[in-house]
Amino acid sequence: MEMVYQSSRNAAEQATASEAILKGLASDGGLFVPIRIPSLDVSLSELAGMDYKQVAYEVMKLFLADFSESELKACIEKAYDNKFDTKDIAPLKEAGGVYYLELFHGATIAFKDMALSILPHLLTTAARKNKVEEEIVILTATSGDTGKAALAGFADVPGTRIIVFYPKDGVSPIQEKQMVTQRGQNTSVVGIRGNFDDAQTGVKNIFNNKELAASIKKKGFLFSSANSINIGRLVPQIVYYVYAYTRLLKEGKLQEGEKLNVVVPTGNFGNILAAYYAKCAGLPFGKLICASNDNKVLYDFFTTGSYNRNREFVLTTSPSMDILISSNLERLIFKIAGDDAKKNAELMKKLAESGVYEITDEMKENLCDFAGGYATTEQTAKTICDLYKETGYIIDTHTAVAASVYQDYVSKTGDSSKTIIASTASPYKFTRSVMTAIDQKYNSMGDFELVDELSKISGTRVPRAIEEIRSAEVLHRTICDKDKMQEIVETILGM
Repeated sequence: MEMVYQSSRNAAEQATASEAILKGLASDGGLFVPIRIPSLDVSLSELAGMDYKQVAYEVMKLFLADFSESELKACIEKAYDNKFDTKDIAPLKEAGGVYYLELFHGATIAFKDMALSILPHLLTTAARKNKVEEEIVILTATSGDTGKAALAGFADVPGTRIIVFYPKDGVSPIQEKQMVTQRGQNTSVVGIRGNFDDAQTGVKNIFNNKELAASIKKKGFLFSSANSINIGRLVPQIVYYVYAYTRLLKEGKLQEGEKLNVVVPTGNFGNILAAYYAKCAGLPFGKLICASNDNKVLYDFFTTGSYNRNREFVLTTSPSMDILISSNLERLIFKIAGDDAKKNAELMKKLAESGVYEITDEMKENLCDFAGGYATTEQTAKTICDLYKETGYIIDTHTAVAASVYQDYVSKTGDSSKTIIASTASPYKFTRSVMTAIDQKYNSMGDFELVDELSKISGTRVPRAIEEIRSAEVLHRTICDKDKMQEIVETILGM
């Protein structure tokens, strides 16, 4: 059966995988969703005998069915190469009774590398397949990690340009330095006076501006997205959950078919949605535990069935999760509404107009795969400190949110199932927050002094991504108000 995608808001708008990747967002503002989630067609025991690239092909071929075997394998081969500093690509580390799935061994030391290493290759292949002649302009909003990973992925890729918007005062110093020092003739980075939700809304508004789309087409440009609203970002994330389960199976730490819980620190909801899609495809996952920080809009949703973004926006030590509009939740809403695009569109309309929507009791019952929890900034710091003292293992602030929520979940439920925690960023990306959580004496050190001290106490090598920015020249200095984003884009494109 052919794999088709449709808009989450209009069943009549359909696309192949390559078309959906090119468009990024459906024309009605909806997200592309699979009309059915395919089932794994290779046994878990067979997958356990494969390496990361082989598992990636077996998973992605199901979702990207209009890519030929040679096209897809070429994309995978180019993506998962020596830019990752470990042969495993996504190794598992056991600490404190759980398995940490380390997703930060790529070029920018955050989990976004797992998908953004391959997206440029999927996108340029999709352009060739669909005979697109325009130059593709990637527009991306970032809460800190997507931006650098997308910039690194698309830098100097022929036929593309990339423009990244980030909240000027809403990312860590290391995250900002990584972005503003990015080389590449086709790269632009813009800080906005606002938060991530402002940046994300601004990008969506640009995508939904039909007049602008027509005028840039005349100039030879085509907009697309590197955010997780793009199905080409989401599908590669499914891979590492399948890989993680089958590694534990291979090592004899799981029996085939044994349930495995998953904890994911979540802001925009894409990473945990990928785990949900993996479960729907046949992976024996138990509970999917959605971990929020002080911006606990998702925790409140899973607790009450009401999504309400009308609240104070809190700047935390886990800035990549400082989000009140979780775009990918729309894909889950579509699914629990019985794949009802009309119902989903009604709820998204309410969100746009009032900032609130409430799901039905029947839809709440369809959320049984999930559990929600949240950790305060103080709890996050304590978790980092406690884990280090007990095991010597150091995690970043986002991973610590998940670890704290997991501890709370176990104490409340008694669920002792084996568990993986998605470790979404290297502690080197958030050195000040991590090191001062371990000991306040580190607060007086400079950012790169902290990097060296972290290397010393953890016994790990400073990642190449950090070494590269120690003395790198700042190349991007543009800052704008949140309502001037379209003007900036038009200026960059010479319109």
